[in-house]
Amino acid sequence: MAENNENKNDMLEALDSIEQVKVGDVVKGEVLAIDDDRQAIVGIKDAGVEGVVPAKELSTKPVEDINDAVKVGDELDLVVISKIGNDKENGSYLLSHRRLEARKVWDDIQKKFDEGEHITAKVTQAVKGGLVVDAGVRGFVPASMITDHYVEDLNQFKGQELEFKIVEIEPSENRLILSHKEIVQQEREAKKQEVMSQLAAGDVLDGKVARLTNFGAFIDLGGVDGLVHVSEISYERVGKPSDVLKVGEDVKVKVLAVDPEKDRISLSIKQTLPQPWDNIEEKVAEGDVLDGKVKRLTSFGAFVEVFPGVEGLVHISQISHKHIATPNEVLTSGQDVKVKVLNVNGEDRRLALSIKALQEKPAADKKEVEVVEEEHVEIPEEDTGFTLGDLVGDDLKNED
Repeated sequence: MAENNENKNDMLEALDSIEQVKVGDVVKGEVLAIDDDRQAIVGIKDAGVEGVVPAKELSTKPVEDINDAVKVGDELDLVVISKIGNDKENGSYLLSHRRLEARKVWDDIQKKFDEGEHITAKVTQAVKGGLVVDAGVRGFVPASMITDHYVEDLNQFKGQELEFKIVEIEPSENRLILSHKEIVQQEREAKKQEVMSQLAAGDVLDGKVARLTNFGAFIDLGGVDGLVHVSEISYERVGKPSDVLKVGEDVKVKVLAVDPEKDRISLSIKQTLPQPWDNIEEKVAEGDVLDGKVKRLTSFGAFVEVFPGVEGLVHISQISHKHIATPNEVLTSGQDVKVKVLNVNGEDRRLALSIKALQEKPAADKKEVEVVEEEHVEIPEEDTGFTLGDLVGDDLKNED
């Protein structure tokens, strides 16, 4: 009789133990079997009841084959999700190892967020609006936070392991917002400071065209961008940088100036090219007839470009056989003209030209005697590059 009472008490205690397992509890379970429904049957230790763990609840990572994830006899830490059925004797529980793992991951991520640390995660998907990453839990990177410039095809990031700054974390809503842009900007800034500290005016470097604008080209020097103004691209006139350069093109540049305070680097492409005046005396000789374009008009003459970057002076006395008060009476900027070379001075970069030497001289009017008076004209050599004798030329002496 006493023995029956003891067995009855043991049974009651076992039945009562079922009530001790509650939703949200963390329990230990031993894998008893793996059934065909892709789930593991486990016995909850010290509870006398069983539970099931579906394959998708075994790990935070995808489970292709449940037999590779667990085996009979394995012991797992599990969290109780819900109760299956109401019968105390046959009651069972839906359990999850994945959610327990995720809870620990969330705790780790929260700690790193609080301490300002970064995390590393693999990009699993490129979706509309951004990237999905596996950080132990699902994380999302908005397109605007991927990098510091516009990226058209986000698929290029798929499969990459990247470092991220934690922007927002809300475990209760499974929300994890990350930014790789912050990392890129920090790395770029560090690299920029390193490169700028090593640059000096006059350095000649290899670079790559990063961006094109209407006013110039930004060149990547390996961590920092410098600007080649449109006027420094070529000795020939460039209307738009995109007419002569392409993004991604390799170029050689010369450093003109470095301004660390303003984060500016001024570069030149044309100054790495042969100088237009180099060997000018081999290209042209006195008496040659050339095609040119009027570039500038001054009170004392017209500057005509005869080669890219090479301008010569047509003194006002060499523009026309007729007397003119100013060059713009007969010439306009941009006008195409033919000129005759009067003198070449490669050392001083001076080219004396004449337009009237190619024009037929009108018959002399016997009734008009033109008296040429010498007039003292001071022309700053830094503005013209010519002395007064060069400007007037030998022809003026013989005109009378």
